[in-house]
Amino acid sequence: MFGKILIANRGEIACRVIRTARRLGVRTVAVYSDADACALHLEMADEAVHIGPSPVGESYLRGDGIVTAALATGAEAIHPGYGFLSENPDFVDQVAAAGLVFIGPSAASIRVMGLKDAAKRLMEKAGVPVVPGYHGEAQEIVLLASKAREIGYPVLIKARAGGGGKGMRRVDHPDDFSEALSGARREAKAAFGDDRVLVEKYVDKPRHIEVQVFGDNFGNAVHLFERDCSAQRRHQKVIEEAPAPGMTPALRKAMTEAAVKAAKAINYSGAGTIEFIVDASQGLKADRFWFMEMNTRLQVEHPVTEMITGVDLVEWQLRVASGEKLPKTQDEITLSGHAFEARLYAEDAAKGFLPATGTLHHLKFPDAAPENAAMRIETGVRAGDAISPFYDPMIAKLVVHAKDRASALNALREMLARTEVAGSTVNTAFLAALASDADFAAGDVDTGLIGRHQEALTAIPAPSDETIAAAALAATDAGAAGPAADPWSTLSGYAHFHTLVRRIRLRHGEEKILARVSARPDGRFQVALEAPHDAVNTHDLRTMPHAARWPGHVTVFEGAIGYTFTVPDPLAKADEAGAAAGSLRAPMPGLVKLVRAAAGDAVIKGQPLLILEAMKMEHTIAAPHDGVIAEIAAEGAQVSDGTVLVRFEDVQG
Repeated sequence: MFGKILIANRGEIACRVIRTARRLGVRTVAVYSDADACALHLEMADEAVHIGPSPVGESYLRGDGIVTAALATGAEAIHPGYGFLSENPDFVDQVAAAGLVFIGPSAASIRVMGLKDAAKRLMEKAGVPVVPGYHGEAQEIVLLASKAREIGYPVLIKARAGGGGKGMRRVDHPDDFSEALSGARREAKAAFGDDRVLVEKYVDKPRHIEVQVFGDNFGNAVHLFERDCSAQRRHQKVIEEAPAPGMTPALRKAMTEAAVKAAKAINYSGAGTIEFIVDASQGLKADRFWFMEMNTRLQVEHPVTEMITGVDLVEWQLRVASGEKLPKTQDEITLSGHAFEARLYAEDAAKGFLPATGTLHHLKFPDAAPENAAMRIETGVRAGDAISPFYDPMIAKLVVHAKDRASALNALREMLARTEVAGSTVNTAFLAALASDADFAAGDVDTGLIGRHQEALTAIPAPSDETIAAAALAATDAGAAGPAADPWSTLSGYAHFHTLVRRIRLRHGEEKILARVSARPDGRFQVALEAPHDAVNTHDLRTMPHAARWPGHVTVFEGAIGYTFTVPDPLAKADEAGAAAGSLRAPMPGLVKLVRAAAGDAVIKGQPLLILEAMKMEHTIAAPHDGVIAEIAAEGAQVSDGTVLVRFEDVQG
């Protein structure tokens, strides 16, 4: 076993690797950029090395700097985590050339499976079923459009490199092919440095089922059963589970055998995942699954496999990379119970899942597992940490395990209801709605489920008067515990000659709220809301409100929903004009990738005006109303959250 390893990653996966390494007595070296100077993974590691500025291209993607850090600290091996350099064969070569061990597969294995088109040709030769489509080298638009017609619409354009839904477009009609191809190529180029694509048949009711495989350097390869990752938005996974609901013995046998065959075909060593697309239109059948791609690394969703098998996959990675054989044979790997993983993101589900930024002023996870269940919280952040625009906006992975699917799903719902985040827009309520969706609960899930139910899943009911009253009470700090040495701090309802009343102003969205909070002698409070609200009496302050105050705001938690109210500073001057309809602001930090209009153009509501690239995904910014453009951001401009992208000419009555 290694004595010291360097982890070439950040966030929750770096923390995850450190925990296993510590248990095995392996010392760890963390690396960090400027944005991560106070990150949790640095606190957990034995040593930490600064590797550059915040942009990934100047830090976490600088293989030379990471290798230098490993050599300088005496690390024997490098664990890549996932993302960044984890599937970069040139980095693997760099590591080997420096006399270090890469904790993962060989560069040859990564290269052969790194390009989807070449991988599918190889799988066909190995007898693994592949999706019907065009996987050739020629990339002329006329040829690709012709192949799409041969395959039959709808088709899926996919970047041949990378993953995570980047560079992927569904096309339903030939007239839309050219524009979809251009968008896929731009996104693929930005994310992977390769704009080549493949074209495949779009499966009408696709299930995304993947098999965890593991190989060693002695020719052994096993599977650790399957995971279902069909619950996706924008081609990215949201809730994963293991085993797959509705899995039949025949399909499991065929799929796991194909996965092991694929791993052995490339002499695979380490943790890997074979991803399949399954046509679920007529149930799960052994002849209706096809190879999509192989991820030659540890997956984000690996904890659900660990929960159902009892295997620590990171430990296996370390043992295999250090020269040991696989710790278990296929017959010794068993499946027990059911597990779910929900990805908690800083994102606005109601606005098309736009990534969000902000400071996590309040962050609280369940402190105990739900009854009859096991729980894991995989996170790389703490209260007070910032979600920056430079990296993936994941806050945590909530993982549960129970005896069966229904019990595990109930435990997941409970975990979500007990998770509190304030300071950034988050997807907790969306995850809870998805976990309660009738089709999802029944196991009738496919990759289009979220899209079909998106409006219902992302809808948040307006706060009730009781919730608004709770926010007003929380905004006054009424009932907050004072210093123990100060007896007067407990007399929150005391006043000399009259009932203590405080007026408080709040804002929720566009609604302005005025409330009067009255302290009562018995320690309770009365909150009266001005019209159009009714007077509301709060309950005992010891149980209400369930809220968090943070600078200029208060968030009231009701299950998985967090209602955030702005608390205006009475000493600050209001700036109402800036948000007028005469301008369009950036919803997040990003790069203006493409501009489709110019000053002087008359545009109509919904017309695409520009494309903003953020976190390597493209977001179309459309006109919010009819109008004439006065100014528009320049192509190539780097903008921050709230930057004015478009100004419209004043409309004269």
